[in-house]
This record gives sequence, structure tokens and C-alpha cells, in this order.
Amino acid sequence: MTGRPDVTVIVAVYNTMPYLTECLDSLVGQSIGPDRLEVIAVDDGSTDGSAAELDRFAARYPGVVTVLRQPNSGGPAAPSNRALDRATGRFVHFVGSDDHLGEEALERLVACADAHGSDVVAGRMVGTGGRYVHQKLYAENAPDISLFDSALPFTLANTKLFRRELLERHRLRFLEDLPVGSDQPFTIEACLRARRISVLADYICYYAVKRNDASNITYRADHLSRLRCTARIMDHAAGLVPAGPHRDALLARHFAWELSKLLLTDFPALGADTRQRLCAGLSVLLDAYYTDALRDGTGVKRRVRFGLAGRGATAALSRTITDEAASGAPPFLLEGARAFAVYPAFRDPGVGLDDRYYEVLGETVAGRLAAAAHFESADWEQTGADLWLTVRLRLGVVGDVGSVTVALAGRAMPQSADRAGARRLPAGHGRPPAPGEVTTEATADGRGTRVSARVPVPASPAVQGLRVYVDVAGSTYEIPVRTEGRPMPLARRWGEAVPHRVAARPNTKGRLVITTAPLTEPRNGPFTGLGRLLTPKRKRNR
Repeated sequence: MTGRPDVTVIVAVYNTMPYLTECLDSLVGQSIGPDRLEVIAVDDGSTDGSAAELDRFAARYPGVVTVLRQPNSGGPAAPSNRALDRATGRFVHFVGSDDHLGEEALERLVACADAHGSDVVAGRMVGTGGRYVHQKLYAENAPDISLFDSALPFTLANTKLFRRELLERHRLRFLEDLPVGSDQPFTIEACLRARRISVLADYICYYAVKRNDASNITYRADHLSRLRCTARIMDHAAGLVPAGPHRDALLARHFAWELSKLLLTDFPALGADTRQRLCAGLSVLLDAYYTDALRDGTGVKRRVRFGLAGRGATAALSRTITDEAASGAPPFLLEGARAFAVYPAFRDPGVGLDDRYYEVLGETVAGRLAAAAHFESADWEQTGADLWLTVRLRLGVVGDVGSVTVALAGRAMPQSADRAGARRLPAGHGRPPAPGEVTTEATADGRGTRVSARVPVPASPAVQGLRVYVDVAGSTYEIPVRTEGRPMPLARRWGEAVPHRVAARPNTKGRLVITTAPLTEPRNGPFTGLGRLLTPKRKRNR
């Protein structure tokens, strides 16, 4: 390398063989070329052969790869700071020593920064080996985004291109006493002080690797350590951004991710002292930063857990988590146009948690309604020339259930409903007319509503899915009925003038489908009723 490089790549290294080799190969092979590149790798006291591998690359690429050494510091912050003090490039890019770059990443990132005058450029990042990387930020190239009106708060890793002049002018460095998440305060402050932030989405710049040994420090940290680190990050952010919508937009990520992950299925198995200390620490953060807007924008499942944690109700919180893991979502209590998830401690005066924590507030609950909708039985009923399907179901709603519609639908469910198993109907799309008869009654355990329906079957050829329509919190939900492996009524012949055969079966998604088709008459001789079924072309997503 001659002269000043365009970009310095900083790699903090601690025991990342054999991933380190691919990381370094991806750096020295960058299309930007060795004359525009500087790599500074800091060995943070590795004991697994990483040091020898760094020496090998330094010897092979003199003038490009520089290796620094120090005793183990316990995290990536100190080695990253040491490398920053030595960096000479116009820009700096941080790379995890178990990750790697796309071949053209640095060339494209620098070109983007130069074209737009950007101080920070976020290149498209993907996970490999099962590692999750939030993708919303990378929907499209964007020359100028804000930290507050984009998905950037959900992508706060330091694996971006930073203008070094920005870092030096504000003396931005990593917090060395923060073992987990030390890149977040650095990235947040850099983005707040940047003149322009750009997104390069049309090329995969960064490959984040999930290691087979799960030895990344983030995975090893215990609950209390993660809580302490998250509290430091949130306090640091709050010191930079005054209370209001901008702070909410930034801290929403920490409630949705870091803090929510402390209240998952492993929480009840923690020691009593640990659970109490977690709830006490969460209570402080909830009181300081969990505004009404953030609370109402949180899904009811997380909101209830936060509310119980904030009240120090560790027993009710543990029961809430355990019950949902064992039995699925609780029923919804319908009261007029409002709906409440009946989790433990709902309206318990001993806990005193406001109803607002249990209320369905604008979010879709399609997946929860689908999971709590259970098929029980079905049969045929013929009255004169008319054929009916009688079906019995259980829905996870109680209270003012109101009218429930059960009908056959010829149109396919949108693919967007596949994961949830149901959908909230768009505004202006009401439920279909009720062609049959429906009765409802509360189940004996008080945790649901049993639905008995009598649905007319059309005589014309058709393939139709059975759907249930119910109103929850001012929205109408459409739920395809899943057979759940229960026996179906036998196919039957129906009709004299125009004989048909009708069959009930689950489709490939397990949803109940009714197929009606005429029976063919043999070419020779009278109709025997043994002709084959003419099956219409199967439609998807019923």
C-alpha cells in the first residue's frame, strides 16, 4: 500500500479459528485492491491458533495486514478501540472475525459514501448457518435515511462503513466495560452525529456467521449480564435523545428484542433470586422508558409479560409463560368492541395490573385465533333435495362473542395468511352472508366457545374451503378450519336428477375442503352410481 488508504478494516480477534481464515481471505481479496485497503487485526489473547493465522496473513500481505496483540480484555470493545487509534483510512469498516465480506463490498460501500457524501453506509447483511439478521432495512437502496423513521434501530451492529473524520471529530469509541452490545452505543451516536446515512441494499456486503460452537460472547452471557448491558445501552441512548417520539423509535428495538428475550420459556426455570432481580431491573427500565405509546404499540403477549415483571409478580409471570408454552394462547374475552387476552392475573386485585396491558390494541391476533380454533366433528345432513354439512368447532373467545359466521368459500386464502393460519379482513371487506345456521355456547371450562353450524353444500361443481368469521376488537377475522387429523365423514352420492358426489377432506395445508362434482354416466347402459369423480383443478391456499 502506498499513500493513504480509502478504508481501514478493523477485526477484533479472539479464538475464532477456523472461521478467521475465511474472514481474512475475504478481506485481502477485496476488489477495491491492496493500494486502497488497510486491515488492522487485534489479537485479544487468543489461545486456539488464531494468533498464528494472523501472523501468516501479515507475512503474506505486508503493508496491507497489520497485527496488534494484547491480553484478553473480555470483549471486542478494547481491541476495536486500539485499532481505531491506529487507523489511517478515510473510512473505517468493522468485521467480526468469524464473519466475512462479499468480494466487492468495500469498493461499493466507498463509492456509495463518496457519491452521496455519507458519513455512515449500511451495506446489505445476511446471516449464514442459521444466524438471524433483520432484513427490513435492506429493502432498497436509500441515499439518505434517519435513525428515527427507518428500520435502522433494529440493525445497530457496527458492521458498517463509517467516515473516520466523523469518529475522530467526536472522539467516538466503544464502551470497554460493556461486554455485550458495546457496538450499539457507538453506532447510535455515530448515526446521530452523521450528516447523512445511506443504505446499499443491492449487493450482499456482509455475511454474519452463526458458529457451530455458539461461543460468541452474546450467546454465553447470562440473563442478569444481558439486562445490565441493555440498561447501559438504553441509558446511553436516552442521554443522547430527549424523551419523545424519537427516543421511543430508538428504544422500541430494546423492548422488542433484548428485554423480551429475558422473559422467554427459560425464565420460570431460573432461580427465585434471579427472577426477582430480573423483574426489579426491568421495572426500573419500564418506569423510565416504557411510555404509553411504546406500551400500546407492543403486542399483547409481550405487553403482559412486561407489565407483570414491572409489578414484581414473578409467580404470575412464570405461570403466564408456562401456561402459554403448554397450552397455547389464552382465550380472548370480548366486551363490546374491546378484547382482552385472559392471561394469569387478569383483573387480579392482588397484582393490580391495568386492563390496558391485557387489551388487544390494534395488532392483528390472527395467529392466536387460529391456534385456539379447534375442529371437533363434521357430518352430512340431507333434507329433501338439499345437502348440509353439520360441523362442530371450538373457538378461543369468550364473553360477548356476538355473531359467528361459518361458510364455504371458493376463493383461495392469501399466502400471507399461511404462517398465521388466519387473517384479519382488510377494511371494507366484511364477512360473507350467513347461508346456514349457527349456534354458540360457552364451553364447560369457561375458556372458549363451542360453535355448531349447519352449512348448505352447493349442487354445482366446486372446491370450497370451510371458514369461520368472528369479530375481535373491532376487526373481522377469517379462520380456515383445520381438521387436526380428526376423522372426516364418508363421501356420499347426492341428487337424483343430476347426481353428484360430495367429499370432505383436508388439503395439503390440513384445512377442511369440500369438493362437489357430478358423477359421469357410463357410455353404455343406465347410470350405476359408480362413475368416477370429476375433480376440478386444485386451488392453492384454501
